[in-house]
Amino acid sequence: MSRSSIVVRRADDQPRHTVFDLWIANRVASGSSPEAAARMVADGTVGAALSRPDVACYVAFEDGRPVGYVVLTDHAVSPFADCGCVAVEQLYVAEDVRRRGVGKALLAAVAAHAERHGSDQVATNVPAGGRDLNRYFARLGFAPLTVRRITTTASLHRRLTHEPGSAHSLDKMLARRRSARLRAQQQGMRA
Repeated sequence: MSRSSIVVRRADDQPRHTVFDLWIANRVASGSSPEAAARMVADGTVGAALSRPDVACYVAFEDGRPVGYVVLTDHAVSPFADCGCVAVEQLYVAEDVRRRGVGKALLAAVAAHAERHGSDQVATNVPAGGRDLNRYFARLGFAPLTVRRITTTASLHRRLTHEPGSAHSLDKMLARRRSARLRAQQQGMRA
């Protein structure tokens, strides 16, 4: 049995619908409705994001069929870092062609892009709960750098202002319970 050939090309050289179809498939696989994903393409959101000067997109083809894509941005790891970094913003491989080298071919394109742009580092954001994805990137040499946490602006304001009935009150109650448990354990050890 012969191995199929995987070719990766810059998305700028492909019809836009190629990337859009893959992007919609990715969103649907992530739990979005096909209608909502298609709406983001139709209203220009996806096209505008891909047209930014700091964004690059590569598409993988297996035997001429588009089967995956990677979107990356050029930026520093932090404003205080003196070396360039390419960030993998999205990596998608169609489910029916996974474990055939498509992801590695796309990441090879990322590495070549980083070298051409003088970037010393490649970063990616991986969901904390994405165990398989975390393992995949770890096998390729990606190490954890930070834990990125997120909250809503309203929630942050509530916690900062300590509004009655807010989650802050819940935090106090939980702390009191922990203290009571600890005291009970300590008294149990003394008896």
